[in-house]
Amino acid sequence: MSTDPHPFSTATRLVQAGLHRSGFAETAEALFLTSGFVYESAEEAAATFEGKLERYQYSRFGNPTVRMFEERLAAIEGLEACRATASGMAAVHAALVSALKAGDRVVASRALFGSCHWIVAQLLPRFGVETEFVDGTDLAGWARALARPARLVLLETPSNPMLEILDLPAICDLAHRAGARVIVDNVFATPLLQRPAEFGADIVVYSATKHIDGQGRVLGGAILADGAWLKEVVEPFLRNTGAALSPFNAWVLLKGLETMALRLEAAQERAARIADFLADQKGVARVWYPWRADHPQHELARRQMKGGGTLVTFALAGGREAAFAFMNRLRLIRISNNLGDSKSLITHPASTTHSRIGAEERARLGIEEGVVRLSVGLEAAEDLIADLGQALAAA
Repeated sequence: MSTDPHPFSTATRLVQAGLHRSGFAETAEALFLTSGFVYESAEEAAATFEGKLERYQYSRFGNPTVRMFEERLAAIEGLEACRATASGMAAVHAALVSALKAGDRVVASRALFGSCHWIVAQLLPRFGVETEFVDGTDLAGWARALARPARLVLLETPSNPMLEILDLPAICDLAHRAGARVIVDNVFATPLLQRPAEFGADIVVYSATKHIDGQGRVLGGAILADGAWLKEVVEPFLRNTGAALSPFNAWVLLKGLETMALRLEAAQERAARIADFLADQKGVARVWYPWRADHPQHELARRQMKGGGTLVTFALAGGREAAFAFMNRLRLIRISNNLGDSKSLITHPASTTHSRIGAEERARLGIEEGVVRLSVGLEAAEDLIADLGQALAAA
């Protein structure tokens, strides 16, 4: 099935795009569990390594199963090409470091996942890269930061865990004027609810561990952009540093893509109902869900996204003590820092995913001690609401 142009609907591409059958004409995608590939002659091997002949050499460089995953995800995202990585953080790291050198400048939204925040705040400055954080919803702050040249801009929208929605067209315009490429971590929205490139973004990164797998099985990541940039900038970095996605994980992720639309639609419907339920509960101080009218960037979310997503963040009156008591009373929803799973999962960001950015930074981001993040899965909405209700009452 051709991936360029994309004549089929997204639902069809989720199942069929990037499919390359072997000579055995298998129905499912073939799983090529091999580290290397053999050559018919020494001359063929030499020509391959010289770049005169295009073929598979070594699974760290490329693998047929991994290639199918890359092509399918690119077809869904609507971008030219994709390079898969061993994890979502490997994708973020490669997208940044492969394009930077000492003396370059990076501007990032303050509301980043903890490990992304660490790369920008701690790792990049060690190598002579200047970094600056901006409050993501402050367009005047972006304008000030991007009044000087920059190499890259990094942001996530919706943000983890407070579900801030950033104005992609406005930020991308400012970034491009400053000579920067824009990297968007689109993991909360997925390519089904938001395509950042349509709003001006240059690079999109994913933790495929989340909604793409969606069933808590494997790690994986992806970088999507124009083909030339990936080939010239990212590919040499990945080939030589080894953040390769395993063929088995790629095969599992291909299977995940086949059902992602169905899972996302079902989980999103439950999430919207749960957000409305929580907003009316005693002891819940506030609820954040992008498509609720009381979300601070509700109108922007409606313009940029096709749905509110599967994450609900809420704050419990009583701080950490109340949050822990509530979480410990849950019977069906389990405590885990993962998200986008078919099972509903809950975490306390201040003590887990964002624990290492420091109390001062958490305060700036609004990650209070009473805040919890709920990733809504595929259980019956009535059962999830009942579990949340009994835990709130007991706590």
